[in-house]
Amino acid sequence: MNFEERKALVRWYLGKTIKIGIDRPIGYIHKKEKYTLEYKINYGYIPNVLGGDGEELDVYLLGVDTPVEEYTGRVIAIAHRRNDVEDKLVMAPEGVMLSAEEIYKEIEFQERYYDTYIETLGE
Repeated sequence: MNFEERKALVRWYLGKTIKIGIDRPIGYIHKKEKYTLEYKINYGYIPNVLGGDGEELDVYLLGVDTPVEEYTGRVIAIAHRRNDVEDKLVMAPEGVMLSAEEIYKEIEFQERYYDTYIETLGE
């Protein structure tokens, strides 16, 4: 998937209501090669939709304070990674809107390792 295809894919989801699976619920510990991540939010994917890395398209779920296995919500933003092959969607319950700054505070635990900017609805 080239850069333009990747951007078109993630932008298509902005504002849409979708169902995601959760593979890293709140409290999940992910050991990476150089660091360990503890998920304070639910993190999942859109089943059967491939992202820029060739794996299912990843989604941060904000505004849900308990671990869940799946969720249907609205995509309110995109975490664009300038220095990676993939971008991440940001989902929240219907009616919940967050600023780019509020979103980044929630996902900074992982995004601090990348050159990320947040695109929100209305931009």
